[in-house]
Amino acid sequence: MSIGNFFASKVTELEYKDLSSEILHWAKVGILDTVGVTLAGANEPCATILSEVLTGSSGPAVVFGTKRSCSALDAAFINGTASHALDFDDCNNTMGGHPSVPILPALFALADEIKVSGKDFITAYVAGFEVETKLAMMVNFHHYSKGWHPTTTLGVFGSAAACSKLLKLTHEQTKVALAIAASGASGLKANFGSMTKPMHIGRCAREGLLAAKLAKQGFTANVVDVFEHPQGFLEVYNGAGNYDIDKGLQAWGAPFDIVKPGIAIKQYPCCGSTHPAIDCAIELFQSQQINVDEIELVNIWIHERRLKHTNRPLPKSELDAKFSVQYVVARALADGCVAIEHFEESQYSDPKILSLMQKIQAAPYGDKQFSPDNHFGGEVRIQLKDGRVFEAKVQEPLGRTSDNPLPKNRLQAKFELCARRVLAQDAITHAYEFITEFESLEDIRDLTLLLKIN
Repeated sequence: MSIGNFFASKVTELEYKDLSSEILHWAKVGILDTVGVTLAGANEPCATILSEVLTGSSGPAVVFGTKRSCSALDAAFINGTASHALDFDDCNNTMGGHPSVPILPALFALADEIKVSGKDFITAYVAGFEVETKLAMMVNFHHYSKGWHPTTTLGVFGSAAACSKLLKLTHEQTKVALAIAASGASGLKANFGSMTKPMHIGRCAREGLLAAKLAKQGFTANVVDVFEHPQGFLEVYNGAGNYDIDKGLQAWGAPFDIVKPGIAIKQYPCCGSTHPAIDCAIELFQSQQINVDEIELVNIWIHERRLKHTNRPLPKSELDAKFSVQYVVARALADGCVAIEHFEESQYSDPKILSLMQKIQAAPYGDKQFSPDNHFGGEVRIQLKDGRVFEAKVQEPLGRTSDNPLPKNRLQAKFELCARRVLAQDAITHAYEFITEFESLEDIRDLTLLLKIN
């Protein structure tokens, strides 16, 4: 059975009754976090510029955190970009990227066009999540290391699958949607640290929704072997010998990826690869109360794969600073936190922080520090001018997997912090309540209306 045929079968067969209580719990966690970070990113330049360029688009789909509604395709584009604007959205270890933002902006936009229940919405989300992560099993981490942005090159298939499910497409139509999506897969890591990175997500959400809509209307694509073809997705994006089809197919639903390894919820609004080092730095800040003026040297160790895009000793912009492990560790050591405002108004060029960054050295860790299969560890060592040395080490950042989840109170606090940037408290409270009972919603528009500014 071809990959496209396999995924189409699994997507069309999946029903809400098949979802366990664990799946339901984690789906609502992903929805809550994604709605929050999308609201927080609504007024970021990448989202507002895109919205201005798309002026004239009209339709029923809400642009989160604004007064505007537009077509579903454009809402998916704008909201998808906003969802990743702060790099505060959830992650997944299998995918090597962000699993929810390629899918949910497209589903919310579609749900503003047609009446959709919470149960159908969740089922579609889970289906899309499983497609993109099982495809990730086939291609990672060669795909990730090569320079593709997996959130979009893989997420476009999650978006297409989820939208196909919500549109109740047939098996054959779903195969077409996935095949169309294959030609919409794009995203280069070379654009990390710029507005183009979050735009990757917006394009991905839009491409997936567009693929499903086209398939419904009879559009054609290579449904036979778009993944396996000599010039298909696997050969072009990974190359011969650098993928394993059976690994992904055999893992479907065993368990569902949304449950294990699960959704990683970010505590900090920056690249997830920097988070182990931030956790270490904050631990040292809290336990040692170090005066940064007394620091002689700071050593950081994270995995080599993650250091490639985070070794930025002198970030040149707010977005670039989100990928600088030196900057975020300096912030954590100086302020005891890494917050949204640390990536606004040229905070990255704060003289105090620049001085501290000059004392920070980052390097990949070795097998003696962490096991070879752990690429989420981090270690920070501080040497003071008086010779004292302090160090901290984490195997993975808090919230990285379902085995090490972020506590419920922190999830709610993050949602409210994000939503407060654009919404009134009454709307925030009601939106939170709706999401916690998401499966009971008869019409998703009851929620999305709360996410629009009157």
